[in-house]
Amino acid sequence: MSTVGPFIDLLKKRGFEGDIDGSDRTREFYSHDASLFEMVPELVVFPKNTQDLQRLVISAHLMRAKVSNLSLTARSGGTCMSGGAINDSVIVDFTRYMNRIEDLQDFSARTQPGVFYRDFEKATLQKGALLPSFPASRELAAMGGMVANNAGGEKSLEYGKTEDYVNKLGVVLADGQMYELKSLKKDELEAKMAQDNFEGQIYKQMFDLLVANYDKIKKAKPHVSKNSTGYNLWDVWDRKTGVFDLTKLFTGSQGTLGLIGDIEFRLVHDKPHSGVLVCFMKNLNQLGEIINTVAPTKPASFEAFDNYTLELAIKFFPYFRKTLGWGGLFKLAWSLIPDAFLLLKGIPKMVLLIEYTAQTPEEVAQKVHAMRLGLKPFHLEATEEDSTEAKAWKFRIMRRESFNLLRKKVKNKHTAPFIDDLVVPPASLSEFLPRLREIIKRHGLLATIAGHMGDGNFHVIPLMKIEEPAERAKLAPAMREVNELILSYGGSLSGEHNDGMIRGPWLEQMYGKEIVELFRQAKKIFDPENIFNPHKKTDADWDFSMSHIRENF
Repeated sequence: MSTVGPFIDLLKKRGFEGDIDGSDRTREFYSHDASLFEMVPELVVFPKNTQDLQRLVISAHLMRAKVSNLSLTARSGGTCMSGGAINDSVIVDFTRYMNRIEDLQDFSARTQPGVFYRDFEKATLQKGALLPSFPASRELAAMGGMVANNAGGEKSLEYGKTEDYVNKLGVVLADGQMYELKSLKKDELEAKMAQDNFEGQIYKQMFDLLVANYDKIKKAKPHVSKNSTGYNLWDVWDRKTGVFDLTKLFTGSQGTLGLIGDIEFRLVHDKPHSGVLVCFMKNLNQLGEIINTVAPTKPASFEAFDNYTLELAIKFFPYFRKTLGWGGLFKLAWSLIPDAFLLLKGIPKMVLLIEYTAQTPEEVAQKVHAMRLGLKPFHLEATEEDSTEAKAWKFRIMRRESFNLLRKKVKNKHTAPFIDDLVVPPASLSEFLPRLREIIKRHGLLATIAGHMGDGNFHVIPLMKIEEPAERAKLAPAMREVNELILSYGGSLSGEHNDGMIRGPWLEQMYGKEIVELFRQAKKIFDPENIFNPHKKTDADWDFSMSHIRENF
């Protein structure tokens, strides 16, 4: 505590209105997120408003000479699987006070970053509207984290990721001032660059960086449906239209460029009816052909999970009571009765959920049935069609809760999300997935595979005794092999979960030194003193990350 004592004094002197907590219990609680890392902070603060955010940044700047490692790490839901929400200095928790939905319209909403998505969705649904980029952790995630990680999920196939729905951001930057980021036309950009202040300096330096490296930056953009690695330089400025939008850079920056105090989202009005075709696959031999058959029909979502995930859900079935309550548990059990006879024949290698949406139930039923007929030549183990969500609900619950089941119910092994968010072109999956399984098997890992089949985005969660040196030694070689396999198919190391401490050290493997150096320049333009969330993304170091593996699970 001695190193942050003067910082606390300065915060109070400057009128910080929120809570300041340096107790051992609080520091221990905030030393973990959903990743395999652990760092005990020196202090946790709970700002009440954007003025408190400004006080935090100004105080951190003024104290850097006395406390060289002082930093600020934003945290909302704490569901980050890459270690983005932990650090060893000051954690800034938004959920206690900065948790208000400030304005809600038919097609837009303004919110503070500490609002939980579950509450945000309840409010937007009253308008018949939706933010469709919610992640699988929708019951636990908060809005600030969704922007910081550029979240996506089961609806991303149809609607895209969070970056597609951020209209404006209110951010506190390294000079301690609040700024609004939004899409700018050419004349508005020129006016910003003409300003003789920190904001003008940022716009000028970023514009110069993008102009000087335009072609190589555009070429570096991963050719996949979703990507959360690096800094999104390629979408900030378009030479043809002249549009310049720093929200594209800030979204997915994982709190490393500044503190988000306010978010304006664009909302959509989802189609009112949906239905799902559920398919059981006994092998993966024809997976690529199936994907090529499904994709042209433009499903709203195309999800999948493997036999290990299904077996886990069956084995620990009573766990679902915690999520669903007794009524929901009985509903789930009843809905699974028709599938019991199928499962007696053997657990399928993969369960596919192909969802269609439309304006009428009849149109949904037609689309679902047509897809069932289209897949008939593949002789799938079984298919179920329903023009409502009823039959898919049971499988969606299994898919969404698979990570929590792994984390809470498997004894003597722990979730180790280090190859948990890969993306490859969907047409390559039938070839890619067996090769991935072979690597997992060769390194002696037990892992579930689930994800977004339509995007080629899969979440691979190994179970390991990570506290044992022999197990920990598997991380680097296994990750290197998996990464090389992903990149050989033109994929991305992360579609949704971001870099953090786990993938940051591998950015050069994906992009090369030249592009990563441009990422570092962008970071330095916004955060010259490295105050915001160090040890993440371009500032990540493998030895540092490995030295902070959790010891107690």
